[in-house]
Amino acid sequence: MATQRVRADLGTTREVVRVSVPLMLGMGGNLIMMLVNGICLARYSEDTLRASGPAVFAAGTVIVVITRTVGITRSYVAQAHGRKDRNATTEEGVNGLLLALLLAVALLAATPLMPWIAELNGQPPHIKELQSQFLILSTSFGAVMALNMALSSYFNGTARTKVPMTVALIGQGVGVLAIPGLVFGFYGLPKMGMRGSALGTLAAVSTMLAGYAICLPAGFFTSFFQVLGQGVHRNAERLWLRLRMGAPSGGGAGLDQLGNTSFVWLAAVLGPVALAANNVVVSLNYAAVVPPIGLALGCNVLCGNAIGEGRHDKVPRIIRVTLAVAGVYVGLIAILQIATPELLLHPFGLGNAHTAVAASAVDAARMLWTYAVAFMFSAIATAVLDSFGLARFGFLARVAVMWGVSVPTICLITLTNRGDESLLPVIWAVYSAFELVIAAVCFWRIRRAVVGLENGLMTAPAAKAAS
Repeated sequence: MATQRVRADLGTTREVVRVSVPLMLGMGGNLIMMLVNGICLARYSEDTLRASGPAVFAAGTVIVVITRTVGITRSYVAQAHGRKDRNATTEEGVNGLLLALLLAVALLAATPLMPWIAELNGQPPHIKELQSQFLILSTSFGAVMALNMALSSYFNGTARTKVPMTVALIGQGVGVLAIPGLVFGFYGLPKMGMRGSALGTLAAVSTMLAGYAICLPAGFFTSFFQVLGQGVHRNAERLWLRLRMGAPSGGGAGLDQLGNTSFVWLAAVLGPVALAANNVVVSLNYAAVVPPIGLALGCNVLCGNAIGEGRHDKVPRIIRVTLAVAGVYVGLIAILQIATPELLLHPFGLGNAHTAVAASAVDAARMLWTYAVAFMFSAIATAVLDSFGLARFGFLARVAVMWGVSVPTICLITLTNRGDESLLPVIWAVYSAFELVIAAVCFWRIRRAVVGLENGLMTAPAAKAAS
């Protein structure tokens, strides 16, 4: 019996590595592009350093609601693939693309509203103007990202994760060149500062969209037109169901990103030194949290395949292996954050920054490992909930913990200690603790779902719509 369990775990480990590592590498490329963007804005000017954190996070909050809503496609495709239903697998991918097109149009329509977000954070007018430059352009690359999410979800759901990895790395390579080129005016390109950051990102994600279009099988396009031919009423009913199932995931991700945005704004209450230091630390934090997202996506796919097969017993093994792989990566990053924060922060130009900013950033960087560990657990837990069709539970858990306790606690700390930049590491520790609470609650719900053999994506209405 013990031998069978060891073999099962080894088989699961191979499958997790096969599916998840390409996703992790793709997210690693995304990390490099994000770091290049953060470094460019930090080195361009002190004003862009101050404007970058709130602008990037605010834009990300809006975009992630759209992309994570579309991302429910991955779970639908994974379950259909687990049932070995090829036609249903392709049709689920098409449904995701239609949903992405609808939400992309809605995002573009919201472009005139984006500058209003810059008015909420209480920064000087010239900083708000820089933020608005980025925010106005963010809907363009956000709309493309929605389409990319739908197409990558199709490939990922069928466990063909090397395709999204390759497409992502090519697009990210374009971004790594385009962002500094457009920010600083390299290679004969115009020098555009904050606008250049957004346009460079647009160039990267547009390259990815072209790559996905090239890689799609011919049968996908045939299915696309067949689905369109089923009539407006049938498609509207199907898309409404997808929207209902995906919206809690998008809402939860949006609340998470909004929490991160409010965290950046609240850090500003501790003074300009804390704001500048925190903008750099937030960029550094990407190194710890972005690659594990790829592992979480792989876990989502494998759990979806298992649930589609009716093999709920596989889910705990998949989770354990994914946490072990993610733990190795996060552990290595944590050691670097604690032991060598100055080395990690050097590319952001802190050697030329005010001494107080550098010291504050180093202190906060040594506390980042707490959030990295907590986020690893919460990202994997929420991804698994999505594969069960339980995104709504993750959404409610995040609302209750983050907005009922975490953000109010941090708000209380900062508002009662205005100008005290020494508290920046403290608020990072508080933020991390409540993220771990969210993870614990989600894992409790996953255990219930496994025991009860639940599958929220194949309820009676869903089964009818899928037929």
